[in-house]
Amino acid sequence: MHVFQYRAIDRSGRIHKGAARAISTLDLEARLGKLDLELLGCRKQNIRFPVCMRNGVTRRDLILFCFHLEQTCRVGVPIIESLGDLRDSTGNSHLRDITAVVIATVEGGRTLAEAMQDHPSVFNRIFCSLVRVGEQAGKLAEVFASIGDNLKWQDEQAALTRKLLTYPLFVCTVVLGVVFFLMVYLVPEMLQFIRAMGQAVPLHTRVLIATSGFLISYWYLFLIALVLLVVALFTCMSISPTARHYADVIKLRLPLAGSLYRKIILARITRFMAMMYTSGITIIECIKAGESIAGNSVFENALHRVGKSLVSGESLSEGFAQAEVFPHMALRMIRVGENTGTLEKSLLGICYFYTRDVRESIERLQSMIEPAITLFLGCVIGWIMFSILGPIYELVARVKI
Repeated sequence: MHVFQYRAIDRSGRIHKGAARAISTLDLEARLGKLDLELLGCRKQNIRFPVCMRNGVTRRDLILFCFHLEQTCRVGVPIIESLGDLRDSTGNSHLRDITAVVIATVEGGRTLAEAMQDHPSVFNRIFCSLVRVGEQAGKLAEVFASIGDNLKWQDEQAALTRKLLTYPLFVCTVVLGVVFFLMVYLVPEMLQFIRAMGQAVPLHTRVLIATSGFLISYWYLFLIALVLLVVALFTCMSISPTARHYADVIKLRLPLAGSLYRKIILARITRFMAMMYTSGITIIECIKAGESIAGNSVFENALHRVGKSLVSGESLSEGFAQAEVFPHMALRMIRVGENTGTLEKSLLGICYFYTRDVRESIERLQSMIEPAITLFLGCVIGWIMFSILGPIYELVARVKI
């Protein structure tokens, strides 16, 4: 199959643009005809997958997608009809186009999992693997319910992260704005008055003068240097695996935030593994999936070593213990689950524990961040006011004498 960028017109005369997979132009015309669209023009794309940005389909869209398919499959509606209803009801144009292509692919004789594999920007490898298992076992409704619950959990974790970052970022922006205003506008005016009176300037005031002069003269260089530093760091991490590994190690060792970051990764890995293992996927495949969703090279390498130890005949708990990045509590629960045949319950228990711990840690961090930022702002403004008002107060006192 090829990917075609097309222009089409519907019965009302509205023009539609999009991308679709088809064997040929005639096949594309037939596929669009099923959507009540008439092909106006098309061109073949030199890319492997359809043109669809990852942010074109949000997590909320996928949650509704899974919920719809779960409900319709549970009452026995054929999958093509379920997808057709979803295509006609969704308000996301990207998801609607992709669903239309999936329908055409399934009608062409391929399975639903195979049709979804053509769109990795929306349906990742884990999603497709679970759908394949659900098709083989005849439990598509249960699989979509499990995927939907997992997506809801991811959405909750993203909301917690936003909750942690939004307030500090807002307050820091306000603080920087206030300090910049004081340094650029207020400080020069007040210092000009002090100099005009011939008052001796103390050391802390001279430091303030130097800082204010630097910001007034070179503020743009500071911004350019900051942007270049950020771009260089991201470029280096994207090009060099070694640089990315060192960055991931530093993230895990950060005070307060590093421990929270580790718990988030552990909760994510164990939840995905539990979901896949419960669906009937082998533990080796679960470990490989954990590597792809860890998001940190330290844990990716650790899970890779766990997979190798399983292939060599060692137990799962031994492999995790040898990885040396998983806490003792998680190792004990995995060992108990492995010995009692309830591994999925143990993994879900670990996920529940760390999810709750992450939520409590975020609340504690927020309660610490607020006074810390307030104290920092008070110290900066106090330094500025003391450096300005101190010489003025001394001047007024001399005049009274």
